[in-house]
Amino acid sequence: MSDHHNHTHSANKKVLLVSFFIIFTYMIVEAIGGYLTNSLALLSDAGHMLSDAVSLAIALLAFRYGEKAANSNKTYGYKRFEILAAVLNGLTLIGIAFFIFYEAFMRFANPPEVATTGMLIISSVGLAVNIFVAWFMMRGSDTEDNLNMRGAYLHVISDMLGSVGAIIAALLIMFFGWGWADPLASVIVAALVLRSGYFVTKASLHVLMEGTPQNVDINNIVQTIEQNPEIQSVHDLHIWSITSGLNALSCHVVVKKEMTIGEGEKLLQKVEHDLAHQSIQHVTIQLETESHKHDSSILCTTKAEDTGAHHHHHH
Repeated sequence: MSDHHNHTHSANKKVLLVSFFIIFTYMIVEAIGGYLTNSLALLSDAGHMLSDAVSLAIALLAFRYGEKAANSNKTYGYKRFEILAAVLNGLTLIGIAFFIFYEAFMRFANPPEVATTGMLIISSVGLAVNIFVAWFMMRGSDTEDNLNMRGAYLHVISDMLGSVGAIIAALLIMFFGWGWADPLASVIVAALVLRSGYFVTKASLHVLMEGTPQNVDINNIVQTIEQNPEIQSVHDLHIWSITSGLNALSCHVVVKKEMTIGEGEKLLQKVEHDLAHQSIQHVTIQLETESHKHDSSILCTTKAEDTGAHHHHHH
């Protein structure tokens, strides 16, 4: 399992590094081009590419940090850094979207002169660059499950649509002289940026709130644990993500008090094996007898203010 995790990790890192250099270089070209041709569609696309480059750099840093070993101060290591990076990334996108909305609004009222030929050439090359990077990411990395890779990939896809918008706007201005096409294309780009920013932020905050992972069904998990005849019931169940692709579970299970430690260990190994098939990589289970003093509801009912009394009760 962990071998596969490491292999995907190094593939992800290589893809990110190459994509970062391509996008960063082209972003500079596009920003200068947007400034010289006076096209907001190009500038907003360059702004979007900047956020792309930043998101790729954050994702790279996150992988680097995430590989740091756990220590007594951070018992999970730095694996959550990746999720914090994804939140930052999502918020950056939302900020850029609002900035473009504002700029486009100013331009609708007073469309400036745009050098369309330059705009067309630059946005066409931009489209080609984005298509290549998106294909490279799809082929070589984990854009499905890894939140950071997914965030970076979504950036590139909406960037691609941004370039399409700039191309269409350039053609409309060239053939029909419609000056408003440039800010309109920018608004469409901004809407796409806002959408991807919202979804990346939402998914990352869910992880930070210790939410149940999207690919895990609590009822299936309870059934998987309770299908063992030795287990009478499950309570105090928690399932959460430490980072993308690393889910953890902790719970208490009730067994007969005659069970030996050896039998208990065998039972736990079986449960761990079954849970690995349900995308749970890190399992902590506490075995108890019927005379336990906890609430027997499946989910935890301990409130923060109870903890003093709760601990006291155990001593």
